[in-house]
Amino acid sequence: MLKNLFSAVAILAVTAATTLSAQELPVKVTIVADATGPRIDRNIFGQFAENLGTGIYGGVWVGEDSSIPNVRGIRTDVVAALKALKVASVRWPGGCFADEYHWRDGIGPRSKRSVTVNGSWGNALERNDFGTDEFFDFVEQIGSEAYISVNMGSGSVKEAADWLAYMTADPRTTAGAERAANGHPEPYRVKFLGIGNESWSCGGAYRAEYYVDEMKRYARFVRNLNLKQQGTDNPAGGSVAGSDPMQRIAVGPGTPGTDYTEAVMRAWKGHDWSWNIEGLSMHQYTWVAWPPAYASTGFGEREYATLIKDTLKMEDMIAIHSAVMDKYDPEKKVPLVIDEWGVWLAKLPGSRDGFLHQQNSIRDAIIASINLNMFARHAERVRMTAIAQMVNVLQAMILTDGPKMVLTPTYHLFKMYLPFQDATRLPISFDAGTYRYGDVSLPRIDAIAARAADGKLWIALTNIDPNEPARIDAQIDGTRFQNASGTVLTADQVDAVNTYNRPNAVIPKPAAARVTDGRMTLTLPPKSVTVLAVTP
Repeated sequence: MLKNLFSAVAILAVTAATTLSAQELPVKVTIVADATGPRIDRNIFGQFAENLGTGIYGGVWVGEDSSIPNVRGIRTDVVAALKALKVASVRWPGGCFADEYHWRDGIGPRSKRSVTVNGSWGNALERNDFGTDEFFDFVEQIGSEAYISVNMGSGSVKEAADWLAYMTADPRTTAGAERAANGHPEPYRVKFLGIGNESWSCGGAYRAEYYVDEMKRYARFVRNLNLKQQGTDNPAGGSVAGSDPMQRIAVGPGTPGTDYTEAVMRAWKGHDWSWNIEGLSMHQYTWVAWPPAYASTGFGEREYATLIKDTLKMEDMIAIHSAVMDKYDPEKKVPLVIDEWGVWLAKLPGSRDGFLHQQNSIRDAIIASINLNMFARHAERVRMTAIAQMVNVLQAMILTDGPKMVLTPTYHLFKMYLPFQDATRLPISFDAGTYRYGDVSLPRIDAIAARAADGKLWIALTNIDPNEPARIDAQIDGTRFQNASGTVLTADQVDAVNTYNRPNAVIPKPAAARVTDGRMTLTLPPKSVTVLAVTP
């Protein structure tokens, strides 16, 4: 019996030593720097701002008479922070709210605007102070593009067409003259148009075939009349598209079921000159189960690991629906637009029901990096996304409370990834290894590499393991380099957050790697994201 006990102890010791040495071994990474690859479209880094909770009111809009510094009612601290992110596009007014939004409620003198109820989100009063003209002012202030979602659920083709005319028509027309009377003679630029939102659910609960029939009408008659986008008249009839025309995005899936993807792409395959779409949307959140019950503060390693495992379902969703799209569109002309994604958690205690107010931790930033890396790996098909949401709602970039503002770890992660906007994705191979917590097994390492327009090589490395550092040994073929430096985002605890009292608890810090004989070595801290520039 004693002999058997000694044998068991010896086996356990050997097993522990083997596990330890596996964790201590460097992770081999290989990058081909002179290769060609797809462009990581900057629109992958888009944002979503819905009339929901304090996302708009208090988060973006405070009004001209507010003591909070603002420009025409839009708070200057939020604008400055978002401008630094080079936000590619902003999706507005929803979301579920879009299909109950009637645009005329939000134009003209504010004292005469309709006061309505936001039935989708907490039955809050909607005073419509922030409407079409305020939205375009906001987009212009942060230097972004407009992604307008039209009301397909409770609206009509005519209402949507009239709204686009108000936004884009020549001021000599009745619609354009009304916009001019409201302070903006020049037509607005509408880069993206969402034809409905979640039409399989809150947007009308349509069958896929019914949605497609309606979608064709919207794609045909809801026109962008801005000649700077649309080009000049064609003598043969119709119009010649400009170099940067509006892109129409149809409703796609929100589950692994492919009925919407099949119906929309089959219709697109057979479309004629009279209508078209330039994108198919997909929604996929990290929430484990509905309704979302995981806390955004005060959680432990099990919750950390479980949420990260759930976010990996995004890979399956992209693969499933890309396969259907490839069947009808092998040339990948129609992008997959993931215009709602992010971590959806339980509301903060004490916050209002339906306002979707949650904190934002280092875990959420790591989840954002994993998602962005997946989008980059599918850059041929995934060419646009919008994280939900921009301010004070779900996985927000920014949190505000009256005059106070704090940048979240996800904000800092997005800023670290700026060099990947419109960069060329490069081949990268590595042994991801394994991180385990109980019955949860995850890849330990994630990474992408890209070459920016200025020729710099950029590498993003995520260490998912919250306990152990990871040594990286990288071989970079096809270039000679001498320096590698950048930033790292990490924290002491998996639930570390930034607060108004401690705004710098989770912020990027300088990072550097050793370059010797053509190889780059560095150590990634636990639960971290590191972004490095490699230069000659």
